[in-house]
Amino acid sequence: MKHIQSVLLNCLLALAGAGCDSPLENERIDEFSLQSGGYMRVVTPYPVLANTFTVSLANMAGTKLECLHEAITKDKGGLFASYDLTIRFVDNTPANGTNNISDVALRKIAASSYTKDPTTGYPRATMTITGEEALKATGIDPKLVSAGDRFEVTGTMVLTDGKSFTASNTTIDITGGAFYSSPFFYRINVSL
Repeated sequence: MKHIQSVLLNCLLALAGAGCDSPLENERIDEFSLQSGGYMRVVTPYPVLANTFTVSLANMAGTKLECLHEAITKDKGGLFASYDLTIRFVDNTPANGTNNISDVALRKIAASSYTKDPTTGYPRATMTITGEEALKATGIDPKLVSAGDRFEVTGTMVLTDGKSFTASNTTIDITGGAFYSSPFFYRINVSL
C-alpha cells in the first residue's frame, strides 16, 4: 500500500512539473502591435435578416430600407472614417427581359455624420435608402422593375489607417452572428 501511494505521489509530481510553463510562454502579448479591424453593427432592426427590407412599386419614394448602425473599432469608433455603399439590381422576372445592373456607387457616409451614443460610447447613425433612391442610383427604368425583383446593397467600412472591411474579409462570427449583427449586406425586396 505504501508503495502504491509513493508511485501515485511521484506521478502527480511529474504531472505538475510537466504542466508548468517556461518563462518564455508567460511573456505578455503586446496588444498594441496586434492588427485590428472594425465592423458596422446593426442596432435596429435587431437581429437584421438579409431579407428584412421591402419597397413598394406603388410607393417607391415612401418605402425604404432603414436601420440604425453603430461603428465598432477597438477605440470606440475613433478609427472609423466612412461607410461606403454600393447597390445593384437583380431582375427576378424574366417576362420583361433580363435587366440586371452591376454594382454602382450609392453613397459614402462619413464618420462625421455619426453621433456618439451616450450609453455605448460608439458612434451611431441611421442609414435610409428609399426605393426611389435605389432606382436613381442603379439607373434602371422603373417600367422594368416588377414585384419579386430586388436591390442589393453592400457596405464597406473604411478606417482612418486605410484598412477596409466587407463581408468578404470578415469572419462569419461577425457577419452571420446575431450578437455582432454586421452583415455588410442588405437586401431590398420589391413588392406590389
